[in-house]
Amino acid sequence: MPKIKSAQKALRQNARRRTRNLQYKKRMQEVIKKYRKLVLAEKFEDAKKILPLVYKTLDKLTKVDFIKRGKADRIKSRLSKKISKR
Repeated sequence: MPKIKSAQKALRQNARRRTRNLQYKKRMQEVIKKYRKLVLAEKFEDAKKILPLVYKTLDKLTKVDFIKRGKADRIKSRLSKKISKR
């Protein structure tokens, strides 16, 4: 346990940020996993309906600086490419 006041505050902040980041990560993984499952099952119509939700989630995570804009764009591009071939 830190003894210095600023170190105690930093510990509290890190704990808060860690829980928030884990929630963001889980949200992103769930949405992408759901989309990929539909693509693998070849349910392309359902996948097309979920794609805007994936975009929305990635954009929100970019807005709160969880992921960088380039990474979000790259993920969106790769995911949309999976159904554009069909």
